[in-house]
Amino acid sequence: MKLVPRYTDIADNFAIEDNPSSVAAPQLLLWNASLAEQFNIDIEPQLRASTFAGNEPQSVKAVALGYSGHQFGHFSPRLGDGRAHLLGAISDDKNQLWDIQLKGSGATPYSRGGDGRCALGPAIREYIMSEALHALGIKTTRCLAVVGTGEAVYRNPPQPGAIVTRLASSHIRVGSFQYLATQGDTEGLKKLADLALERHYPDISATGPERYLAFLDAVIKNQLALIISWMRVGFIHGVMNTDNTLVSGETIDYGPCAMMNVFDFDTVFSSIDKQGRYAFGNQPNIASWNCARLAESLIPLINEDDEQAVSLMTPIISQFSMLFNEQYNQMWAQKLGLVGHDDNDVELVSKLLLVLQEHKLDYTNTFDALTESFKDESVIPEPLTQWAQLWKSRTNNDSYKIMRAANPRVIPRNHIVETILDDYANMGASELLKPFMEVLSDPYFTSKNIAQYQEAPKEDKGYRTFCGT
Repeated sequence: MKLVPRYTDIADNFAIEDNPSSVAAPQLLLWNASLAEQFNIDIEPQLRASTFAGNEPQSVKAVALGYSGHQFGHFSPRLGDGRAHLLGAISDDKNQLWDIQLKGSGATPYSRGGDGRCALGPAIREYIMSEALHALGIKTTRCLAVVGTGEAVYRNPPQPGAIVTRLASSHIRVGSFQYLATQGDTEGLKKLADLALERHYPDISATGPERYLAFLDAVIKNQLALIISWMRVGFIHGVMNTDNTLVSGETIDYGPCAMMNVFDFDTVFSSIDKQGRYAFGNQPNIASWNCARLAESLIPLINEDDEQAVSLMTPIISQFSMLFNEQYNQMWAQKLGLVGHDDNDVELVSKLLLVLQEHKLDYTNTFDALTESFKDESVIPEPLTQWAQLWKSRTNNDSYKIMRAANPRVIPRNHIVETILDDYANMGASELLKPFMEVLSDPYFTSKNIAQYQEAPKEDKGYRTFCGT
């Protein structure tokens, strides 16, 4: 496992060298064997726990990254990795660089008085949810391992501690650019943008200001694709702060995330999202807002005159709504197997969503039933039988294949995830996890033993998720 440090070249205060704090009794709880094979991570089994607990000496000193963030709309100029240590970067089987980071590995210079630790529950949640999203074809950070620390984490109540090993194609956030922009570090901004371009957008060959305008355009389009994919499967991130927005377009930070069961655009589960800022249906607006914050940070790279820079970036930012509407309509067309174009399709989708909400129908199961209705029409939910007559007239022999690729049969149901987390908190293991992950690994076409994983509560009210800190 070759580690390649890079962030230390950006600015003096961007990546602070800091080693993980050792833990008392590391125990390997989860190991992602397929991911380890993809990255040729061949650490001896007996050393995995201590290595990914941060107890083993590293050939390259770890760093904690600095970043800012708009958290629920309020700007914090200095956040940073308060409980994470970046070990370096490794290459996958396609020669793509990925960051490898320990989360929950102890206090750093950015901890702001926190203990730098992670409770077991959020660590297991990140493993389940990130691997589930990966299987659903959604860009995401990956989880290599979860190690129990053998120590208590003092929350309310005290909980077992754990450390997550996270892989990401980079940890460059919108908040990373905000951090350097706030300090007026134009040179650092340029270095960071160039690194992001090298890692994620190597095909951009423009020079000068055009290079960074193209970068902004590419980030916006990647964010759009990510949000559309979340909405397609009913994923609610729950904490879409600018420090949790990667310029790579990958999902990061699984603290208060959840899946929507009963369809409702206003669905929100995060205990700290009192105003529904990050509700299911508001995620596109927040993504657009976050991209605008990135644009603000890039102003010094575009033009010395702020007004000139803004005028150059405005058309790029303004395209978000138009592009979203196009991709959003395409998403529904795929979920419903619509062929060609019909001006009445928007009304067809609107009527469907009204029935879904009025009758509190399950989002995933409804679209799975509509997909399977090409084999057996009796599975169409009764409230949709009349609507389905209009819908069927817009489909053809290719519709089943289109829909099956867009509509999962199973998702990581909240109540199952919570049961597994409780098992780990009480017993340090869960017999439910392995079969659950096997089913989630093939979410679109799996057909064996899935009924128990498709069951969903009729109401989501009262369910709450919490940040991992």
